[in-house]
Amino acid sequence: MRSRITARIHGVLERFFPERRLFLRSDTETRFIRLTSETQLVAWTGSIIVVAWTIIATAILLMDSIGAGNFRAQAQRDQFTYEQRLNALSAERDARAMEALAAQERFTSALQQISIMQSELLATEEKRRELETGLEVVQATLRDTMRAREEARREVAALSSENQNEGSASISDDAAGTVGLLASALADTASERDQIAADAEFAIAQAEEMQLELRLLQERNDQIFRQLEEAMLVSVEPLDDMFRAAGMNPDNLIEQVRRGYSGMGGPLTPIQFSTRGGDPDPDALRANAILTAMDRINLYRIAAEKAPFSIPVRSNFRYTSGFGPRWGRLHAGTDFAGPIGTPIYATADGVITHAGWSSGYGRLIKIQHDFGIETRYAHLNAMDVRVGQRVSRGERIGAMGNSGRSTGPHLHYEVRVNGNPVNPMTYIRAGQDVF
Repeated sequence: MRSRITARIHGVLERFFPERRLFLRSDTETRFIRLTSETQLVAWTGSIIVVAWTIIATAILLMDSIGAGNFRAQAQRDQFTYEQRLNALSAERDARAMEALAAQERFTSALQQISIMQSELLATEEKRRELETGLEVVQATLRDTMRAREEARREVAALSSENQNEGSASISDDAAGTVGLLASALADTASERDQIAADAEFAIAQAEEMQLELRLLQERNDQIFRQLEEAMLVSVEPLDDMFRAAGMNPDNLIEQVRRGYSGMGGPLTPIQFSTRGGDPDPDALRANAILTAMDRINLYRIAAEKAPFSIPVRSNFRYTSGFGPRWGRLHAGTDFAGPIGTPIYATADGVITHAGWSSGYGRLIKIQHDFGIETRYAHLNAMDVRVGQRVSRGERIGAMGNSGRSTGPHLHYEVRVNGNPVNPMTYIRAGQDVF
C-alpha cells in the first residue's frame, strides 16, 4: 500500500519535474549526477523560500527606512517646537526677573519715601504741639486781661459814685488832695484799660492767625497721612498675596516671626500725640496704624528671607521635569537642567542639615528653614557648605552635576513642609511677583 502511494506521488512529480542528469566530463572519463523529481522539488521549494524571504526583508527594510525618515522629520519638528517653547519661557523668565527687579526698586523707593514722610510728620506734629501750647498761653492771658479790665471798670464806677455823693459838702484841703489822687488813679486806670483792650485785640488777632496756621498744618498732616497710607497699602498687599499664593497664612506667619523676633530695637512702638487724656487723638490713631503697617512690612521682610521664594539657579537653564507623578511614582521636586558646574544658590535663610552622598540623590544638600520648611538640592557636582553652617538667601552652596541616579546634568530641587513634599514652583512663582 505504501509503495503504491509513493509510486503515485513519484508519477505526479515526474510530470512536473522529470528526472534529469547532470554530466561531468573529464579527459579520461564521464560522470553524471542524477537529479530525481524529489530533489528538484526540494531545490525549487528552497529557491522560492529564499526569493520570498528576500522580497519580504527588502520590503521591511524599505518600510523601516521610510518610517525612520518620518520619525526623524517628526523629531526635528518636535525639537524645533520645543526650542521655540524654551526660548519663549526664557524670554518670559527674563521679563519676570525685570518686573521683580523693578518691583523691588519701587519697594525700596517707597520705604525711603515713607521714612522721609515720617520725619516730616513728626516735625509737623511737634510744631503743632508748640502752636497748641502757645495758643493756650494766649487764651489764658486774654482771659486774665478781660478780668482785669472788668475790675478796673467796676473800680472807676465806684469812685465816680462816691464823688457825686460828696459833691455838696465842703471840701477840705485833705479832701482836695484825695480827689486829685483819685483823678490820677482814674486816669491811670483808663490808660491801663485802653492798653488792655489793645492787648486783647492783638491777642484775638494772633489767636485767629494761629487757628488758621493750625488748620493749614492739619490739612498738610492729613495729606501726609494719606500718602503714607497709600504707600503702606501698595507695599503690604503684594506681600500678603505672595504668602497666600504659597499656601501660608500671613497672620499666623507674622505671629511666628514676632515671637521669634531678635532684631535690634524690637518692633515699632506706638506713639501718643496728646497727653491731655480723653478720647484718642485721630492723628495718633492714623500714625499708629501706619507704624503697624511698617512693622508688618518689616516682619514680612524677615519672613520672606526665611521662606524659599527665591530660585536656586540664576544662570541659563531649562525646566526638564516638574512636580507630580512620573513613571508611576511621585516626582517630589522640580528639575533644572544646565551645564555641569552651574552655580546653585540657597533659596532662603537656614541651617545645613546634610551635605554628602545620599543613594539616588547623589551629592545632596539639605537646608532647614523656619516654619517647618526644608529644601533639598540633589545630583550636585560640588558642595561648598558643611553641616551646621548657617546660610543666607542667595548664598552659593554648590554646583550643578550628574551624580546619583541621573540621566544628565541637572539640579533636582525639592521643598518639603513638615516632611511632606510640595511643589517648589508654588513658592518660586509667588516670589517672582514681588522680588
